[in-house]
Amino acid sequence: MRKLLLATMLAVVTLPAYALFDKKPETSAAEAAQQNMPAVTIWVEATWGFRNQGAANSLSKAHVAFAKYGYKVQSVEPYIENGDLQGFFVTYQKP
Repeated sequence: MRKLLLATMLAVVTLPAYALFDKKPETSAAEAAQQNMPAVTIWVEATWGFRNQGAANSLSKAHVAFAKYGYKVQSVEPYIENGDLQGFFVTYQKP
């Protein structure tokens, strides 16, 4: 499963991307902009019990946070483990 996940992530990102995990999207967006990163990948967790609406709200908040610094969504890749949605790897890119 890890090999498949790694292969998917490598295939999705065409520009150098930096991963910022375990942080709020607002913090990741500010750090990415401060470090002038051309692309960045973050993890957006799907909250158990709220996987539909909660995940959509979390993704929307992340998109807003990165748009504030001029980033656009490049890809959203779901991560499913044992048939359960765990979250999303989201890559943002500056045009």
